Amino acid sequence: MKSIREIYKIGKGPSSSHTMGPQKAADIFKKENPSAARYKAVLYGSLAETGKGHMTDTAIIETFAPKECDIVFNVDRTIELPHDNTLEFFAYSESGEQTAQMRVMSVGGGDIKIEGYPEYDLPDIYPESTFSDIAEYCLNRNMRLSDYVFEHEGEEIKDFLLEVWNTMDSSIETGLKKRGILPGGLNVERKAQYLFNQRHIDESPSTRENRIVCAYAFAASEQNADCGTIVTAPTCGACAVLPSVLKYMKEQKHFSNEQIIKALAVAGLIGTLVKKNASISGAECGCQAEIGTACSMASAALCELHEMAIGQVEYAAEVALEHHLGLTCDPICGLVQIPCIERNAVAAMRAINALSLANFLSETRKISFDMVVNTMYETGRDLHFRYRETAEGGLAKAYK
Repeated sequence: MKSIREIYKIGKGPSSSHTMGPQKAADIFKKENPSAARYKAVLYGSLAETGKGHMTDTAIIETFAPKECDIVFNVDRTIELPHDNTLEFFAYSESGEQTAQMRVMSVGGGDIKIEGYPEYDLPDIYPESTFSDIAEYCLNRNMRLSDYVFEHEGEEIKDFLLEVWNTMDSSIETGLKKRGILPGGLNVERKAQYLFNQRHIDESPSTRENRIVCAYAFAASEQNADCGTIVTAPTCGACAVLPSVLKYMKEQKHFSNEQIIKALAVAGLIGTLVKKNASISGAECGCQAEIGTACSMASAALCELHEMAIGQVEYAAEVALEHHLGLTCDPICGLVQIPCIERNAVAAMRAINALSLANFLSETRKISFDMVVNTMYETGRDLHFRYRETAEGGLAKAYK
């Protein structure tokens, strides 16, 4: 199983699979073909159907600049694709002769797979690839899940996770300071600052918690929608769930950066397990793969902060993912705004609920985390393509 570094990527929004991945692939192709006179990119599947809203074409054109790159949006669904986020690059000489071609799959979280390029596959870090095997390994050695991560990743992963946390925290702080309308044409107003300013209106602790956590989630999500710098967790579209709950808990319970780093390590492990055994791509499995995984990561992170047992961590992560099963991905106009921003806030509160349930009910668990991950993948593959990030079904179809 790969490093948790593949779950946390620092970059600009609005989409890890639609902007980060294609941009990375375009950069590789450009470096391999520097003498080309011009380029062409053909987008298929979800990339073709929502690429405009996700600014896929802009990201690719900027990467190939100053040379010209033609963008073709091929929305033909009869073409058999290796992944719903598939694209092809072509290089041409001055005379118009094709000199090179590359087929790429943007598999989620900013990661890509290139046909015929095994050298871009990163090595495995972890010998175990299921939660049950990892739990058994840890229990036999009386170690926590965070210890397991540090053992296999090395101490240097802590510096990386501190950078991840600082970037997450900064995305929230920056988002709270901004007002106005998000780009894209939907006239979606930034709401994070407004929500945060309402936190003292109601004296109820639960209401105050809801407003603050949701304000943090809106802040990071709005930064993503505005092409600001964020951290994939596990994707751009689901980037706000984990940082919002960690920031709230850090402020309320005064957790140290060291404790936050341990929580991020466990969250990264959960996200990596989902990515290994299912998918974190909305185009492949719907929003359950993005927001569902993010909620699961956040729930596990909260359990680690509170030093809960491995069984409780599993229960919280399982509950969080189970109750997102079947969640569709139907972004209006292909933008990562409606319903994506609100979904991050709702999932953040659900993660806190999962923590509470795990504190009391973990011994009654009937469903394993591995089981719900496999179920999520099967459910996602059964979803009609219109409900997997195509902007052709659900809210995207109904909205006028």
